[in-house]
This record gives sequence, structure tokens and C-alpha cells, in this order.
Amino acid sequence: MNDPLHTLELGDAGSRVVFCHGLFGQGRNFTGIGKVLAERHRVTLVDMPDHGQSPWSDRFDYLAAADQVADLLSTDDPVALVGHSMGGKISMLVALRHPQLVERLAVVDVSPVPYDHSAEFEGYLRAMRAIDLDTLASRGEADHALREAVPNPTVRGFLLQSLRREGDGWRWYLHLDLLARDLDRITDWPEDRLSGTAPYAGPVLWIGGAESDYTHADYVAAMDRWFPHNRRVRIKGAGHWVHSEQPEVFVEVLKRFVD
Repeated sequence: MNDPLHTLELGDAGSRVVFCHGLFGQGRNFTGIGKVLAERHRVTLVDMPDHGQSPWSDRFDYLAAADQVADLLSTDDPVALVGHSMGGKISMLVALRHPQLVERLAVVDVSPVPYDHSAEFEGYLRAMRAIDLDTLASRGEADHALREAVPNPTVRGFLLQSLRREGDGWRWYLHLDLLARDLDRITDWPEDRLSGTAPYAGPVLWIGGAESDYTHADYVAAMDRWFPHNRRVRIKGAGHWVHSEQPEVFVEVLKRFVD
């Protein structure tokens, strides 16, 4: 039996909303949005396997991760499940494998398809792993070390949220070696392991960034096949990190769906 995934709870009344973050993230990335929703809902922010304070695994496996999230849920209290990127794929698989646990699903800027984005992420991982934590003096020094591989300051700041000072040293709250080794699995979609799985019949909202290609028109057929009751929203002025780049618009769209 695996140790449970780490969670942070916000709010104490209303229906339950559960957030699954993306690659290199952690549950607390959604704290600001979670606090807004917690005015009317019970909100759970989950650290995915190999991220944040959740247990590390021996290999990345989407179905195993989905089942670990499902272990946090109950058929007596089905949830609105929200997932971004890698967490969006995990959330989709929770809904497909355990539909009785998911009352509705919001997928943020990812589709049920394999991607060819691993080269960009390989560069991030190389740069993060190259930082010598024993000699690192400050977060600013780490930011400088990542600048060439991660020119976008928003993305750099996002990655550095998982670098924390502990005592006299620093620690990544990411299983970097495993994420680097299994990156092809993370950018994949386990279509071949879903034989016999029925489409998810509940309501689904797709929230995409208008400047992102993760929810490209070519992927709509796959969305419709697995999630026939979906509607799609694209947020202007946002790329892949929709909730960070346009948080006010994102939270308004999400509130309408979960309320």
C-alpha cells in the first residue's frame, strides 16, 4: 500500500473541488484560486506523485497516479476534479477509471493525446539538475542559472517554487532524476491501456490558453471520443500556464462551472 498523496485543505462547507497540478508543480500553485473557491466549496490541493511533499515512486505511471488520486476521493462525496497539464491527464484518467468519484471534470490546457514537447522539458530538467545545491547561495543565483534554458521569467519563477531552503541547504521538491528518465511517459497518453474503458458521461469543461497549442483543433476528436459532454473555452492572453497568466478570468470561468 502506497503512502497517500500530500494534500492541503481549504474551506469547510459546500461541494468538494479537487486540484491536480501539472509537471514541475505542487498543490500550493493553486492556493490563490483555491482560496477564492473556498468561499463556497471545500477545496483540496493535491501534490502529485514525485512532486511537492507527496511520496516518490520507482517509475512514472499515469494509471497508478490516477488511482492514487482516486484513493483520496469517496463515492459518498463525488467531486469537481480540476487538472492542469500532467495533472489534467491524471484527472481525465480518474474520471475514466473511477467515474463514480467525479461529479464533473475541468481540464486545463491539455488533451487526451501524446505530445512531442519533451525536448523543451528536457532542457528545463538539465538546467535544474545542473544547479549545485551544496554551493547555492540564494534563490537569485538559481534564477540566474536557469535563465538560458528557461528564458520566460514566469516559467522560471514557477519552477523555482519547488526549490526550498531546508536548514543550511537547499532541496528540490521534485523527483528530478525520475522525471528526466520517464519524461517520454509523462508526455504520452496511455491509450493502449484503456481498452474496454467507457467514455466519461459527466460534464467536462476544457479551459485552454488561446496562445497554447495543447488543445489544438486536431485533438478535438480525441476529447469528444473520451468525454462526449464537453464544452471548450479558450482564454485570451494566456499560454499553457493559463491559471498563472490570467488568474482572474480563469477563476471566473471555473467558478461558473463548479457552482
